[in-house]
This record gives sequence, C-alpha cells and structure tokens, in this order.
Amino acid sequence: MKDDTGIREYQAMVDQWVKEIGVRYFSELTNLGLLLEEAGEVARIMTRLYGDQSFKRADVSPDLGDELADVMFVLVCIANQTGVDLPTALARNLEKKSTRDKTRHWNNPKLQPPSTPEPPKR
Repeated sequence: MKDDTGIREYQAMVDQWVKEIGVRYFSELTNLGLLLEEAGEVARIMTRLYGDQSFKRADVSPDLGDELADVMFVLVCIANQTGVDLPTALARNLEKKSTRDKTRHWNNPKLQPPSTPEPPKR
C-alpha cells in the first residue's frame, strides 16, 4: 500500500485507547468471540437492509457504519495483541490476490454483465 499511515495510526490509537481507557486487552480468544459477535451484528443489519428480512419495531435506526467500525476495532485489537502489522499484511494480501486472481474473475461467466436482450420482433 502506498500510504499506510492511516491504518498504522489507527493501530496506535487503538493500542493507546486500550491501555488508557480499556485497562488492558481482553484475551485473544475473548476478542475472537467479540469479533464474531460484531460480525453477527453487521449480518443482522445487512440481511434486513439488503435481504428479505425486516426489522422489528424495536430496532431503531440501525447504524451499519458503527457496526463495521466495531468489527474494525476488535480486528485491530487482535492484530495489536498478536503482533500483526496490518499495513504490511494488507499489502501482502492484496498482492497475493492480484497475482492469483489476475484473470480468474474476468473469466468467470457468473461475473459477466448480463447480455442485453434482443428487442421483440414486429
């Protein structure tokens, strides 16, 4: 990644927050559980906004951005406590995907735009 400052800064901000406000990191396994909980909250909103489920009346103003930020926060906590440098890992991962999938998706017929139907003949 060309400019990884934002992610690196966010990792540092989360670390500082945990140490000053959160007292300490939860265990890695606890954070894994929290990550799955937060991902479930994202799934709940997505299935109701974009899927066939509807919200209950008690569900007021779901905030997808806030839930995605919760996922990101816990993910960064896990990276921090396990020594993962996210900018480096993200750059390596994108390079891997770019090499591995260079033509794969372009050649996938399921991803091709639908053909324009012929107009009815008169």
